[in-house]
Amino acid sequence: MPEQHYEPEPALAGAAAGGAVDLDVVEARTPERRPQGPDGSGPRGKPRSLWSDAWRDLRRNPVFLVSALVILFLVLISLWPSAITSGSPLTCDLSKAQEGSRAGHPFGFDGQGCDVYTRTVYGARTSVAVGVLATLGVAVLGSVLGALAGFLGGVWDSVLSRVTDVFFAIPVVLGGLVLLSVVTSDTVWPVIGFIVLLGWPQISRIARSAVITARQNDYVQAARALGASRSRLVLRHIAPNAVAPVIVVATIALGTYIALEATLSYLGVGLKPPSVSWGIDISAASPYIRNAPHALLWPSGALAVTVLAFIMLGDAVRDALDPKLR
Repeated sequence: MPEQHYEPEPALAGAAAGGAVDLDVVEARTPERRPQGPDGSGPRGKPRSLWSDAWRDLRRNPVFLVSALVILFLVLISLWPSAITSGSPLTCDLSKAQEGSRAGHPFGFDGQGCDVYTRTVYGARTSVAVGVLATLGVAVLGSVLGALAGFLGGVWDSVLSRVTDVFFAIPVVLGGLVLLSVVTSDTVWPVIGFIVLLGWPQISRIARSAVITARQNDYVQAARALGASRSRLVLRHIAPNAVAPVIVVATIALGTYIALEATLSYLGVGLKPPSVSWGIDISAASPYIRNAPHALLWPSGALAVTVLAFIMLGDAVRDALDPKLR
């Protein structure tokens, strides 16, 4: 078999002869490598973002999982209370007033002979409805006004800041006693409207600060230099990066709004009978706390667990969305 002769590569031959290595040739012949993941074990996936990192952290957070399960249960019984109780919250029997638990009535009866278990279950519907609807109204109104103030600045920002200060100066409970005392409706809408009226300034300030911070970023300045319109700057570049603080504050505030509705109903200016509310039940059971403490314990416990679940959820979301806490 004839002997084959191989010529060395130009770069290698030059190096063997004492010359300089042509790095361009060496780099050009380097085999192409596929992008690797952070651990170098495989191909790199989609780019990581704040929301994907937050969702990964939330799934591993036991506080988020527990609070989310509690809230999911509350939402389900709010939509379908008949799934776990067959009675009516308005059916009462005075002959059973202040009686303790018995078969079919695990929470006993209140001072009017109403089943405490049934009223506690149906009370979740009112609390969740008020909390969710009020939070949506506060978040939308506060975010729009705060975003406009932070983006436009100038006179608009100054006027909105002074109006916000005026609303912050109004005591919430005292304002509810004054404004809701003249309302005769027994629906949840007056309470929701009152919460939105006094709750938007907090969200507005958070949204304003987030928009001012996002407006100063380099990518926003680059988009403005390229001729992007104001609407495009707000919707495509500023809003997605300023919405995280608003979500965190709104989630925590949801539990506060539920407690506020119960407080106003307890004082007699919120929801009124025949509406079913934990605040109404707590108010009705207060005079019988010595003879029938169970009538006060169960709606109070349900209210405390609900508020705590939303506050814990908000804390978990804040920890996941705040890059400073990573």
